[in-house]
Amino acid sequence: MTAPAALTVDLDALAGNFRTLERIGGAPAHPVVKADAYGLGAAACAERLMREGARTFFVARTREGEQLRAALGATPAIYVLDGCLTGRAARLRAADLRPILNTEAQIAEWRAAGGGRCGLQIDTGMNRLGFRPEAAPEPFAGLDLVLSHLACADDPAEPMNARQRDAFAAAAARYPGAVRSFANSGGIFLGRDYGFDATRPGVCLYGGGPEGRPDPRIRPVATLSAEVLQVCDVAAGESVGYSRGFVADGPRRITTCAAGYADGVLRAYSPRGLVAVGGELRPIVGRVSMDVCAIDVTGLEVAVGDRVELFGAHRMLDDAAAAAGTIAYELLTSVTARVPRIYV
Repeated sequence: MTAPAALTVDLDALAGNFRTLERIGGAPAHPVVKADAYGLGAAACAERLMREGARTFFVARTREGEQLRAALGATPAIYVLDGCLTGRAARLRAADLRPILNTEAQIAEWRAAGGGRCGLQIDTGMNRLGFRPEAAPEPFAGLDLVLSHLACADDPAEPMNARQRDAFAAAAARYPGAVRSFANSGGIFLGRDYGFDATRPGVCLYGGGPEGRPDPRIRPVATLSAEVLQVCDVAAGESVGYSRGFVADGPRRITTCAAGYADGVLRAYSPRGLVAVGGELRPIVGRVSMDVCAIDVTGLEVAVGDRVELFGAHRMLDDAAAAAGTIAYELLTSVTARVPRIYV
């Protein structure tokens, strides 16, 4: 590996998570590959998932759908969660994309352009996108799928989950023949009564746990690693990084590693971030810089050219996110374009 910082994507682990989610959910899994498959590379991930049997994908933006269609060809169904925004119908139709229609205005926009296969979103309590159940439209031609989205799926004890499930079941009954999709990653683990006809896994495909913490059923997929650029000794009382963010309380051995916030290593990692070095977890010290971060490796044999793992199999994604005060979704999508994706 020659890149100073790199994101390695284990496509076998991705495929394994897909199979696990289908087994647990008891329904076909339709992968969510929006935001470039949560930063891992939508084309590469979707191509592998197609080999596992996936034939329907979800993206957020029209442009994402166009790029995915160009990569995958004519075979899969690709739904666009934004729906049919003003002026987008022609582009959607040209790329054979299916909008998830969220308002009467979107339905009118889609029909005015000639319509076609599409989905419909029911807002069962999240108040984000879609029709309230009492305002849902009558069935119409081309409607292939109806969905809703759980607000609290990462908390199995939250009563809202069951209320949303029941509201969705009642609303979806108005559209016989349409595929019903309700469960996201967390929802898959709530029980098979949440699965309906198809699930929509996202973060669990890519290695995040269903409750915001590691789950032994979900394999790590992404590894963010960085090269050691320099190793130095720091005496007691000396500081590391900007604004004296870390002051050594004794002799310390410090590495400077080639990953900073311009690569997706959040400044919020300091002072709680840990990285895997030689099989041990060691703290990030001082403030994360644009291009580098510093790690306390006192007592370890570390040399220039070695690599450290910011998250991966030895530093689990959810744990790394929690240390930065965020979630796995944000951590993955924060890895920037200058970090090469390496597929294994």
